[in-house]
Amino acid sequence: MTPFFMMSLLFGLTFGQTASLCAPSEYIIHVEKRECAYCLAINTTICAGFCMTRDSNGKKLLLKSALSQNVCTYKEMFYQTALIPGCPHHTIPYYSYPVAVSCKCGKCNTDYSDCVHEKVRTNYCTKPQKLCNM
Repeated sequence: MTPFFMMSLLFGLTFGQTASLCAPSEYIIHVEKRECAYCLAINTTICAGFCMTRDSNGKKLLLKSALSQNVCTYKEMFYQTALIPGCPHHTIPYYSYPVAVSCKCGKCNTDYSDCVHEKVRTNYCTKPQKLCNM
């Protein structure tokens, strides 16, 4: 092998590992119910970051296994439950949310992830806010 080929191969392997920057990231979820008096701001962790992907212009010529559309998704997670304050007795005042422990680049699993990129989604409170640190 030529030295140029070896250097290109090493550079490609190194860049491929460092370019996938998928990791747990701090995030604030704002939760409110119409019946409740307050909005709850919840500090949690979600999976966020960049994953290397391969998409060829020659899609018709390649096998589907050669094309890879990876997203930053949960490797390990658990669910936490918070109590929304100011709810009347007839309302269920609990909200469960995922907490990312570790993340990976992989296929999007619709069992626990929203795999559709939405346009603009607001994440704010319209009611007085309470902070939840869990």
